[in-house]
Amino acid sequence: MTVSPDNRFNRFRQEMPITQKWAYFDHAAVSPLPGPTAQRIRDWADQASSEGDAVWPEWEKEVQETRRTAARLIAAQEGEIALINNTTQGINFVAEGFPWQPGDNVVTLANEFPSNLYPWLNLQASGVEVRQVAAPEGVPDLQRIAEACDSRTRVVSVSWVGYQSGWRIDVAEVARLAHEQGAYFFLDAIQGMGVFPLNVRAADVDFLAADGHKWMLGPEGAGIFYLKRELLDLLRPRSVGWNSVSHRYDFGRIELDLRDTAARYEGGSQNIVGLLALGVSLKLLESAGLGPDHSEIALRVLELTDYAVNGLQDRGAEPFSRRTADSASGIVSFRVPGTDPRQLRSKAIEAGINLSVRGDLLRLSPHAYNTWEEIDRLLEIVASAG
Repeated sequence: MTVSPDNRFNRFRQEMPITQKWAYFDHAAVSPLPGPTAQRIRDWADQASSEGDAVWPEWEKEVQETRRTAARLIAAQEGEIALINNTTQGINFVAEGFPWQPGDNVVTLANEFPSNLYPWLNLQASGVEVRQVAAPEGVPDLQRIAEACDSRTRVVSVSWVGYQSGWRIDVAEVARLAHEQGAYFFLDAIQGMGVFPLNVRAADVDFLAADGHKWMLGPEGAGIFYLKRELLDLLRPRSVGWNSVSHRYDFGRIELDLRDTAARYEGGSQNIVGLLALGVSLKLLESAGLGPDHSEIALRVLELTDYAVNGLQDRGAEPFSRRTADSASGIVSFRVPGTDPRQLRSKAIEAGINLSVRGDLLRLSPHAYNTWEEIDRLLEIVASAG
């Protein structure tokens, strides 16, 4: 494999203070904050302590810029984006707001992260069936998903990238499958956004949610929810407040006239500082080559993970993640035979290398600012354990 030079992402790397201490390979869990993002949080704290709400209108304008940036990155309309606290909240907007009837069903994968299972399972008390399709070795079979659907399937909900397997679906293909079955398609995008390009219009995604604290390099508690414009009135908002209505600043006018955008889901006061920070991180990613129809970041991450997989295999490790050109992602899960993954992770932590354990697997998830040399440091740890 030809390894591309690191200098493409030198500027990106310079914005990541984490590199001064860690080889950080845990972006599929919680990302470190870029320097400019952390500085925006500090600046907000200074403003909040010295000026109170006198600067709130400035913050509000900046939050709307975060919305615009998020929309631009996935080729959505600004009015199709709600700013949310986490992925779970976005999933529940659909699960709780959809016009279900007893006997309806949802089709999802059995190996989904709990956030993409519990909101659907919670519907069972209302007579909605949840069909969990097995994904052997973490690989979803689209034919099995199609076979699980019938005339009462209302939603197909699948993650863009499997949190453990690292398998990346063809978003447009799964959306097409769902629509052919007469269902809507919900995309849990948290493990793909920030790395891979996504044009929600071209892919025909109906609903999407993603918190920003993984590959988008934002703080926890700030994310996005996408709702296709023409489906705005399909869902009923179950949690509304002063910020849900068209006249939201006219507190004396009590009239349930919902905003005509996805922002109707932003019922009350928001995590202003988190959304300001997320906006800074999104613009950093955009400047590093992330767009709705292309991504230099994705190419870099795939180069790094391909390099890691080859190196792991050379050192006797067994990658669990099955990778093809179209399904590889930033997640590589693997085993080292005869080695406790938690002990190996502890050894890596002692050496300044951070990665995760999921089940009996070690999970490596580098971002575009990581380097080949950092991968080599991890490979040395693996070699010494084998």
